[in-house]
Amino acid sequence: MEMLSPEADLILSATDGQIRRIKRVEYELLAKEGCFDDERVELLFGMVVPMAPIDQAHSESVRIVHEALVKQLGARANVYCQTSFAASDESMPEPDVWVTTAGSHWHVHPTRSYLVVEVSKSSLRRDRAKRALYGRADVEEYWIVNQTDDCIEVYRDRVNGTWQLTSIHRRGATISPLAFPDVVIAVSDILPPR
Repeated sequence: MEMLSPEADLILSATDGQIRRIKRVEYELLAKEGCFDDERVELLFGMVVPMAPIDQAHSESVRIVHEALVKQLGARANVYCQTSFAASDESMPEPDVWVTTAGSHWHVHPTRSYLVVEVSKSSLRRDRAKRALYGRADVEEYWIVNQTDDCIEVYRDRVNGTWQLTSIHRRGATISPLAFPDVVIAVSDILPPR
């Protein structure tokens, strides 16, 4: 965690550690004004946080997942890659890949997703923390492409914002989104070669 200046520590202690969180609409206005043009950030639980750097293995996994979903889904759904998702009034993450309803979304970010995929190595801890965010959002299924442990973590069946089913998929297996069971992706294709 980044150390604050003595002045910032003083202000936080004087306010009992309370900070003013921002809403998604405020974040969108700030972004539109160019406030984050030179930064890779996302809004999580009302806080603007920096995103982890992307290495080539991360980029390749994202590309493969994105291409497989686009090819197999066709016009049945929109597949976005590293763009903002309106998860809640206080969260606007930028998932690596996510699938939403087909059609045009020119003026409003979609708030519903059939599937959210995060590719994780250095960001594994944060992406696991995002389970709560996606569990509370209108997300049917969440995958973490876990490059650290060489597997894909799948979270399904939300009840009151908590994922009820968790499964681990390893090389040799295939996975399919619940909403599109005919879409099949080999786990070995998504993970970096050994």
